[in-house]
Amino acid sequence: MPIQLSVIVPTYNEAESLPELCRRLFDALAQADLRGELVVVDDSSPDGTGDVAEALAQQYPLQVLHRPPKSGLSSAVIDGLQQARGELLAVLDADLSHPPEIIPRLAQAILEQGGDLAVASRYVPGGGVEDWPWHRRLVSWVANQLARPFVPMRDATSGCFALRREVVEGVVLDPIGFKIGLEIMAKGRYEHFAEVPYTFRDRRYGQSKFNRREVWNYLRQLGRLWRGRTIKPAAPGSS
Repeated sequence: MPIQLSVIVPTYNEAESLPELCRRLFDALAQADLRGELVVVDDSSPDGTGDVAEALAQQYPLQVLHRPPKSGLSSAVIDGLQQARGELLAVLDADLSHPPEIIPRLAQAILEQGGDLAVASRYVPGGGVEDWPWHRRLVSWVANQLARPFVPMRDATSGCFALRREVVEGVVLDPIGFKIGLEIMAKGRYEHFAEVPYTFRDRRYGQSKFNRREVWNYLRQLGRLWRGRTIKPAAPGSS
């Protein structure tokens, strides 16, 4: 029986969260009757995340890609997409800020509604954010407003999404920093998309990798999209 869904998880120092992520993800896939695999792309984490992933691969359908140190989140996702065997592809953060249980809901939004791309969204009814200080909320809001000319999604900076393989086949992805999702939303080949509400919770393990450099990288990425004039039409009824 072919693998229906491949979930790509880029990691750097996520040894503490990875076992819980695996357990919750595969429990959720089993409950949804989805056959899936996990593709962990680790950038030589000094905390032993790669070794933890190899041990988990003895228990779960899991591939591990080992890369040089700090090669970058976006390139990790691209490498994972190329390695994945599923008919559907999904991306999930390793720090549990995205609940793994959202993945079957994203897959179902594609399979049952005939969609091409589904995005886990904080900014549609039913979605939200917990445990974020006001300045992180403000930065997120501004970032999404800046992306509105390029993509129709309300949560253009979401790092959790699912798509049919055809959405990115033959598409040149050249993201900067963390926002591979924005690159796919702006350049991907899709007609129908869905935003699935979820509540973002700040990471329980490890340290956040968000910093001023990532803000600058995001602005550079928007500049590249503007120069390429890769602009999607606004969603009907959006504001």
